[in-house]
Amino acid sequence: MKAEQFRIGTYPPPDRRLRLGFVGGGRGGQVGAWHAAGARLSNRWDIVAGALSTDPAKARLSGRDWFLAEDRIYDDYHAMAEREAARADPVDAVAICTPNHTHYEIARTFLQAGINVICDKPLTTSLEDAQALVALQKDTGLVFGVTYAFAFHAMVRQARHMILEGRIGRIRQVHVEYFQEWSCLEKKPDSGQVSWRQDPARVGKASAISDIGTHAFHLAGYVTGEEIVALKADLHVCGPERGLEDTAFINVRLAGGAPGTLLVTQVAPGNYCALRIRVYGDRGGIEWDQEKPEYLRVSYLGQPDEMIVRGKEGAMLPSIEKMSTLPSGHGEALSNAWANLYTEFAVAIEARAAERSLPEGMLEFPTAQDGARGVRFIHAAVESHENGGAWTPCGPA
Repeated sequence: MKAEQFRIGTYPPPDRRLRLGFVGGGRGGQVGAWHAAGARLSNRWDIVAGALSTDPAKARLSGRDWFLAEDRIYDDYHAMAEREAARADPVDAVAICTPNHTHYEIARTFLQAGINVICDKPLTTSLEDAQALVALQKDTGLVFGVTYAFAFHAMVRQARHMILEGRIGRIRQVHVEYFQEWSCLEKKPDSGQVSWRQDPARVGKASAISDIGTHAFHLAGYVTGEEIVALKADLHVCGPERGLEDTAFINVRLAGGAPGTLLVTQVAPGNYCALRIRVYGDRGGIEWDQEKPEYLRVSYLGQPDEMIVRGKEGAMLPSIEKMSTLPSGHGEALSNAWANLYTEFAVAIEARAAERSLPEGMLEFPTAQDGARGVRFIHAAVESHENGGAWTPCGPA
């Protein structure tokens, strides 16, 4: 991408609010609430339909919680796809907020019905299914977005654009860590929101890597602008035994040759959503911390350190201003990142429907291809670990 492509300071105004449907995300769900908050805060979506649970009674109650019309509360996503596609006012997109192993069939069903898809990560549990969705998206031409929402904090985009413009020089190394504590204690009976994340039949080959490791992987490639092409992984259970890893130490190599590390754990007491990236080049370094998302630390060799504050006049690149809605000091948070993500989904879907081209570089949302790369990463990490920590290819899926 060229530097001049980053000067696009505004999104086109909407023609109308788009209609959004949900599969999953009903009562007791956490991810669905994030999606819904982002969609609403973007002011570009109305949530109008949903198959919000596999339990028909829960689906009905959840739909009423969301004030959906009775005839657009569905017990089954197959019926939802068929009936929405036949309506004069169908949903413009569906958000998939269900366990990993269900993503493929749900996404395939809606793509085949002609409905754009917004899918939680990881895209699928198998690389073959991920590649099939990439191919189906290309065949249909529909918009397919994957929700790596942390990348949509304004200061993450600022870091990416500064690096791509060469501000810190040639990349020498990258380090991403994502630490949490939620898996420290013995497993308690729950409603299913936690237990499926340790069930290989539903989560796939890995647990912590699928859950938070994919965020670290995506963030490293997105911010540096370089794909991770190889890795060596060491997986551990550092908390109560649950069958799958809760911790991973991964060495990586970028396409440009620079080394890096991805460190993820869900058994680090005192850590909640401690996602942090540090990128160092031959002219300086950039650091960002998700728990302090409005600040970007930049250190140039031979110069005083800088702390860039989101929203401060003159501090943000012109291309980032469209992602910042409040003045500095009025805290933006993860909900705003979700809103930015849903804004870009909406702009892409509306442009496709209107057969309107967009300036190159305006949108940077994760696609089905990015989702497939995340699945390739999961499989490569497990393969490396099983082979004694051997270097393993992790290029394009």
